[in-house]
Amino acid sequence: MSTFTPTPSIQTPHSSVVVAILLCTYHGEKYLTDQLASIETQDHPDWVVYASDDGSSDRTIEILHDFQSRWPVGRLHIRKGPQQGFCRNFLSLACDPNIEADYYAFCDQDDVWLADKLSSALQAATAALQDSPSEVFLYCGRTQYVNKILEPCGMSPLFVFPPSFRNALVQSIAGGNTMLFNLAAKRLIEKVGSVDVPLHDWWIYQLISGADGLIVYDPTPHLLYRQHEEAQVGGSHSIFSVVKPIMMLLGGRFRNWNTKNTAALESAVSLLSKNNQEILRLFEKIRNASLKDRIRLIEVCGVYRQTYRGTLSLLLATIFKRV
Repeated sequence: MSTFTPTPSIQTPHSSVVVAILLCTYHGEKYLTDQLASIETQDHPDWVVYASDDGSSDRTIEILHDFQSRWPVGRLHIRKGPQQGFCRNFLSLACDPNIEADYYAFCDQDDVWLADKLSSALQAATAALQDSPSEVFLYCGRTQYVNKILEPCGMSPLFVFPPSFRNALVQSIAGGNTMLFNLAAKRLIEKVGSVDVPLHDWWIYQLISGADGLIVYDPTPHLLYRQHEEAQVGGSHSIFSVVKPIMMLLGGRFRNWNTKNTAALESAVSLLSKNNQEILRLFEKIRNASLKDRIRLIEVCGVYRQTYRGTLSLLLATIFKRV
């Protein structure tokens, strides 16, 4: 039986900042117990889990109900997902106005959170928002790669350039499993709704940076990002990670993803700052310009990626009209 103090949503008078943990599951029985147990050990005690299952036929639901019965009433809510893939499942939670909290954290079923996962993000939020004119906030960070049995096997890339809309247009640096965003950011996401985009975390990075929200990137990992064959999206520390961006480029997937992302941004263009609206217009012009103009305009637009390998991929994408 858990000894955690219930959150304000279950009438706890002394509770402070509440975090809604947005967990999406699908056939997650192998690793879900580890993840839920790591949430249970968070040193920030005020959290509620909203689990959206996308039609699991294994023991996933059974595991969720087991934790639900052990935790205080109201600590874990279980719902049926849209069954349209992980991206729509996460957005269904992020866009639900009935899920109310101070902050929101996406949660993958197969990771393991370190005890300070939430508290570190909340400390970063408090420090950053004190001196910022923006009310919209997004936190993200680096991750520790581990194998199936949680042995370390590398780290996610360390990004050193500042987060921005110019970066977000061509690269996602904000892994969803590291994200924490505030209520103002969630209201922004709700205004747009569940759009047709390839990746929920990339989309949210684009939307919040486009609206001139405050984004903090933490170089210190606070979660174990499990790498395994069943993962639908994952990092990579193998030689394949060197050629994967180029394969995506030549195959046209990067351009197809950009087409969906820019369409979604156009649907939300009124929420973007005037400057970022102009950057979006220029980026769309680049995508269909002649080679000579593409090379010139990509520099004028100022879009950038965070690593040398990413910069090379962006250059090739520009040359071969795959942006």
